[in-house]
Amino acid sequence: MAARLLRLRLTSSTFQSLSLSSTLSSSIDRCFSSSSHSPPSSTTPEAQAYLTNLFDHVGQPTSATHPELMSPADITPGITAQEYIHRRARLLALLPPASVAIIASAPVKMMTDVVPYPFRQDADFFYLTGCTQPGGLALFSHHSGFCMFMPDPDPHEIVWQGQIAGVDAAIDFFKADQAFPLSMMPKLLPEMLKGATRVFHNPNTAPTSPYFKLDAFQKALANYQVKDISTYTHKLRWIKSPSEITLMRESASIACQSLIQTMLHSRTYPDESKLAAKVEFECKMRGAQRMAFSPVVGGGANGSTIHYSRNDKKIREGELVLMDIGCELHGYLSDLTRTWPPSGKFNPYQEELYSLILETNKECVELCKPGASIQEINNYSVKMLMKGLKELGILKGEMISSYHQLNPTSIGHYLGMDVHDSALLSTDRPLQPGVIITIEPGVYIPPSYDAPSRYCGMGIRIEDEVLITETGHEVLTASMPKEIPHLKALLKISDK
Repeated sequence: MAARLLRLRLTSSTFQSLSLSSTLSSSIDRCFSSSSHSPPSSTTPEAQAYLTNLFDHVGQPTSATHPELMSPADITPGITAQEYIHRRARLLALLPPASVAIIASAPVKMMTDVVPYPFRQDADFFYLTGCTQPGGLALFSHHSGFCMFMPDPDPHEIVWQGQIAGVDAAIDFFKADQAFPLSMMPKLLPEMLKGATRVFHNPNTAPTSPYFKLDAFQKALANYQVKDISTYTHKLRWIKSPSEITLMRESASIACQSLIQTMLHSRTYPDESKLAAKVEFECKMRGAQRMAFSPVVGGGANGSTIHYSRNDKKIREGELVLMDIGCELHGYLSDLTRTWPPSGKFNPYQEELYSLILETNKECVELCKPGASIQEINNYSVKMLMKGLKELGILKGEMISSYHQLNPTSIGHYLGMDVHDSALLSTDRPLQPGVIITIEPGVYIPPSYDAPSRYCGMGIRIEDEVLITETGHEVLTASMPKEIPHLKALLKISDK
């Protein structure tokens, strides 16, 4: 605590160089004069516990604690401090004059009264701060630059949960222009909001953040001055930097390697729950922090449920299994799907339908290039699939509504720090180099559907990740087999 309060005292005494108003400076001085913020003796165990100025422990990996993951220039693995500073500058360039942006970290969600769910940071907060911990608040304005409010250290919580980043780390590690304890936020934030004609924030994390209930924010909300910051952050996150593309390639590679191992495993253990466990194990053994979402492992008719996640059925001989999986590597996600027969043999009807989905996947991937759009590619896929399903006798008539009963999904979505990344951006938007999308044609025929019985209860999807490049595209999941001969050969290996 002593180190953190020293940092705050320096911040208070140099407020003029940080463009703080005199009113705000007075508020800061009043906060520091309060006895409740008096630092403990530097000889106490509590003071030693809070020293983070060397950044050996700031509640997340650093180059000192994880040299195998990070260089001294990094704030998070693979992303440098300079890149984070550049992101913040781009956001400030987009913000209108006399506006303030407030972004809260994701809340901790509880599984039971004492057991939390694994924490995942809000993508916008992560993208702009690099802080992967809960409880923080980031503020951006042309007047004050980048300011962080950090959780006040609690000796009891540190004993149970470990060290956290404080205001010293906010300035020296995360490179904030200003930093204060969260306990000072109710006094300081109203001053920072004075004169702001617009306030941008993240509605997804706002309700659980303490700023949301402040009178100053509620007044701005009542006066229709509050807008969604995602309007800007989704644009910033849409085109990936070279560093982000590297992480996305690695995440895709981990997912592909893991799914190949799971496919080999499926011949011996044709059980949805075991395949879900296997792919998660393989992803984490290769360095992923978590899965991007709960694996979809749909055997037989379960594959016709698009986001089936019960994963509790044994896959019978002759059935297909559809696996939709992805993992997260240092904040960046992968997402791919393959469908195959664990027995190693497609029956003729499975092969007919699979071939239609495969050809659609391949032709749509070829359409991925700068200037095209997801919507254009989707329109092409709908025409191709409708034609093929009619030829197989599965689809009757020309009604698009009938087709949507068999495939209510789009051909793909943007991918990045969220599975459906930059979701506010239209799929009509012309693609640009650096954008990453998925291409995932599929068909989902319920057991009761009015079609030839040989096709009923079948679900097939083939999904790839595609990076848009200057000259066309790069398939990030190209190492994952999808051709029928390749699948048969791979599954034959599992017999040996």
